[in-house]
Amino acid sequence: MDVIVPNRLNVLNGSTQRLPCIFTSCYKVDNSKFAMNWTFQATVNDTHEMFMTYRHKVLPLRTTQFEDRVKFTGNLDANDVTVTLSDVQITDEGFYHCYVRNPPDRQQGHGIIDLRVVTEVPPPRDSTIAVIIGASVGGLLAVLIMSMVVVKCLRRKKKQELISDEQKIEEEGKTDGEGGTEEGTK
Repeated sequence: MDVIVPNRLNVLNGSTQRLPCIFTSCYKVDNSKFAMNWTFQATVNDTHEMFMTYRHKVLPLRTTQFEDRVKFTGNLDANDVTVTLSDVQITDEGFYHCYVRNPPDRQQGHGIIDLRVVTEVPPPRDSTIAVIIGASVGGLLAVLIMSMVVVKCLRRKKKQELISDEQKIEEEGKTDGEGGTEEGTK
């Protein structure tokens, strides 16, 4: 049996939060044999405080930690034993354990959620400045590359003109040389 839970949840103080717990089993849930427990542990070394159980039916346990702020919001037919915690408090921060047993499965499933309570929502990241800087650097690089291409093309054209001029001079020199030898034979 596998139990699927999120490893960590960051929750805003005063909000309502689902603690999802889904289990997989080869067998259909038999309400007379099925068992589920939710426990809370403030730190790794603390004892577990049970706040929700299932023995033939869902039984929320009244605790000083949660009072009546925890409700079962899962669906056993869908292998879902999710609970919802309302009015989350700073003291609710800790580890939430979801235990599931579905006989004839031999193993008990166990999932742990590390719940962290934040007092304010972090501000959204404004990427406008990054986009402006990126576009500026990109534009500058494009201009630099284009100017290098233009300079290279101009140099190549000048080199071709020089080569062309040298060839003309050589051809003129050959023609003058041939003409000079003809005059000398006359």
